[in-house]
Amino acid sequence: MGVFSYRLIALTVVYFACLKVGQMLLQKLSGSDGEQIAIRHIMTSEVLNRTLQSWSNGSLEFSYEVTSARSSEAAQDSNFPDDTNRFSRPLLTFAATATILIMITGIAGNVLTIVALLKCPKVRNVAAAFIISLCVADCMFCVFVLPFNAIRFIEGTWSFGETLCTLVTFMQYGSVGVSLLCITMITINRYIMIAHYSSYSKVYKTTWIMLMIAVCWLFSYGFQIPTLLGVWGKFGYNHQLGTCSILPDDEGRSSKTAMFIIAFLIPCIIIVICYSRIFWVVHKSEKRMKNHSKSQCSIPNNLRSVDPAAPLSTGSSSSANNNSISYTASSSAVKMATRAAAVNSDNRDAKAKRNEWRITKMVLAIFLSFVMCYLPITISKIVDKNVSVPVLHIIGYIMLYLSACINPIIYVIMNKQYRQAYKTVLFCRASRLLGFTHAGSSVGD
Repeated sequence: MGVFSYRLIALTVVYFACLKVGQMLLQKLSGSDGEQIAIRHIMTSEVLNRTLQSWSNGSLEFSYEVTSARSSEAAQDSNFPDDTNRFSRPLLTFAATATILIMITGIAGNVLTIVALLKCPKVRNVAAAFIISLCVADCMFCVFVLPFNAIRFIEGTWSFGETLCTLVTFMQYGSVGVSLLCITMITINRYIMIAHYSSYSKVYKTTWIMLMIAVCWLFSYGFQIPTLLGVWGKFGYNHQLGTCSILPDDEGRSSKTAMFIIAFLIPCIIIVICYSRIFWVVHKSEKRMKNHSKSQCSIPNNLRSVDPAAPLSTGSSSSANNNSISYTASSSAVKMATRAAAVNSDNRDAKAKRNEWRITKMVLAIFLSFVMCYLPITISKIVDKNVSVPVLHIIGYIMLYLSACINPIIYVIMNKQYRQAYKTVLFCRASRLLGFTHAGSSVGD
């Protein structure tokens, strides 16, 4: 476990170093291009101003205009000025530290979940396929979004250029969409499992499961293509908020409202409806079982195989009675064995139903945590559009990032089978690193 942690930290350091080197190269390239643009602009301004000077003899005005041209061009050269100066340095340091910790935890937890679900047959079911897709989306968020935002907090501004600003925002909205749609698919799966069990095997075949997962990914990223192309809003740097986001295009159109309704509000409504139906079905089932138990208790136990109060005959009748008693005893044994088998079958069914119900409650916890993580940033952008309270926005961003690492924690807390799967993966890994056999690692379980 220790070696695994050290490797993860080393990879994180290397990853940030590569990002920093790439950033310096981009700045150098953009700086050289900016100097050429500035020279061309200044030469044009000088020609124009010399013409103006021939019309009026104000040399002071000429020098002022050239200076203004240079300063305005310098302002245009810098891609994104320091718009996060309203955030204090301790606040940005806290945000950067929290983002890095969330990134490391999210990558480790989601990768561990993927490996555990793939290696352990006990947790490999239909819901596991969607959970793996959810973990992949969260991993992509941690790898392709959080490092850039951490550096943004450290430097106080976005310094990676317009192209990366567009791509990172595209990845951010896409991975969030995949996460919520996967949660929706798992919820629908739980609803069909509990409320329409007879149709479950018809709906959830391998082909259909793969198609559902593909739809989640294609819709989440495909819905953003018009924005990526600048046809319906555009991705860019929001100077007011100091972050990359969706901006209105040249005609004032933006896809934010439609994206919120289609990719967030509608899935949330579907999830709420499904869980309302699930709890109603479970409530009716429990009520029916209680009534059945009461009716069973009210039936008198007057059916007996042998009457102990009956008189026993002598002579030839005793042999007949012996045969009757032996037959009755054998039939009673068969009945008891049948009843025991039925009880075992009922216990297995009850255990399976309890496990399914635990998974259902776990998915509900995942959905509630998702909503709770996204509420603060949504509220802060609605209530405080001018960023008058910077702390509110920083907390909103941290909660938003937290959604990418909180799911594995929920799996550990709420599901025993997932805990066992994690232990299997971790102890097997540790035993290989220490040179032990797989049999020796089972002692730790």
